[in-house]
Amino acid sequence: MRMGNRGKRYLVMIAIVVLFILVGGFLFYWLIGQKGSNQKFRTIRIERGEINSIVTATGTINPVVTVLVGSQASGTIKALYADFNSRVKEGEVIAQIDPAIFEAQVEQAKANVATALANLSNAQANLQNTQANLVKAEVAVSDTKKTLDRNMQLMKMNAIAQAALDTTQANYDSAVAQREATKAQLEVAKSQIESAKAQVEYSKAALKLAETNLRYTTIRSPVNGIVISRNVDVGQTVAASLQAPTLFTIAKDLTQMQVDTNFSEADIGRIEKGQEATFNVDAYPERTFRGRVSEIRNAPIIIQNVVTYDVVIQVDNKDLKLKPGMTANVTIMVAHRDGVLKIPNAALRFRPEFAQKEGTGEKRSSRPPSTGQPTSWQTEEKRLGRVWVLSSEGKPVPISVDLGITDGTFSEVVSGELKEGVEVIIEETSKKQGQSRSTSSPVMRGLGK
Repeated sequence: MRMGNRGKRYLVMIAIVVLFILVGGFLFYWLIGQKGSNQKFRTIRIERGEINSIVTATGTINPVVTVLVGSQASGTIKALYADFNSRVKEGEVIAQIDPAIFEAQVEQAKANVATALANLSNAQANLQNTQANLVKAEVAVSDTKKTLDRNMQLMKMNAIAQAALDTTQANYDSAVAQREATKAQLEVAKSQIESAKAQVEYSKAALKLAETNLRYTTIRSPVNGIVISRNVDVGQTVAASLQAPTLFTIAKDLTQMQVDTNFSEADIGRIEKGQEATFNVDAYPERTFRGRVSEIRNAPIIIQNVVTYDVVIQVDNKDLKLKPGMTANVTIMVAHRDGVLKIPNAALRFRPEFAQKEGTGEKRSSRPPSTGQPTSWQTEEKRLGRVWVLSSEGKPVPISVDLGITDGTFSEVVSGELKEGVEVIIEETSKKQGQSRSTSSPVMRGLGK
């Protein structure tokens, strides 16, 4: 019994010693961890490379030239000679409107022309007859004048009676009156000819109009291209009384396409003609298509008070992969820098924990300095930023830099004390908290975008 109690006490003492050793070891490692691992920093080396500044938008793929083929004649579609995706040539018949009514109108107009020509011939014959009558009237006037003159001489010699002279005078006056009436008839005959000629021209114009309307019943392709839309069927009635209905939509050349994009007014000032553009479509998500800005249209597009502008991008489509109406996610390279010193935007957003608490080195004037040098307040091409590096004692030290363009991940370093190969802090870690932390000030957050 005595030996059993000693053994139990011995085991208890050993357990107490082991417990003290474990607790002491735990405290020792905890203290070491607090001193040596309370603050750790992730850094990245500054290197040279290229930076592309881009703007993005969505757009719609359209043919460069799209022709809407309509009808100027109203009627029933009698036949269709083209369908979706049909290749057509300029002048090729693609549809036919029932021409029966228009053919009848042409025949009627031809009959009217024939009638007008007959009336002109009658008027010309009447003119010739009137001209002949005028000649007879002139002869009658001449004969009665001679007889009147002779009888007046005889009357002076009392060789004839007064009644005979009066009869001669009456005959002369009647001949003169008949001549004047014939002259009037001649003017009427001439007017009738002019009227008949006008009627002939009017009838010919009506015939030409009828023939033109008849030709309009035959719908022909105005260009070489591909039919991308057909809006009518055989038997359907089209009415062209108010405006020409669209029967077909023909793309002149699908091997050359354009992307009509809507860029915001904040980005439009950075876009120029000739800039390179890339885009993707949902039909080929793994493929990147390339094009160039061909036009920047000045007409604003305002939707719910949001102003955008149409930027046209010319695209080669020789393989015909792109189809009209596809939605494109467009990226335009607005600036390119090669071989420049670039810094990750994460470094611009970083701010050490002690600086957040104390506000060390993070105060900035709300007004531009009076030095006259360009700063982030004075130019859009140069922005003021700040990064942190580790000193020889292992403490974060701030460095100010002037920034150029950014691609969203890296920014160009235009000037400052940073050199190639310098390690900048991008993140602060804490084993105590069991997590990593990357902090930033509101100003730095804006610069890192």
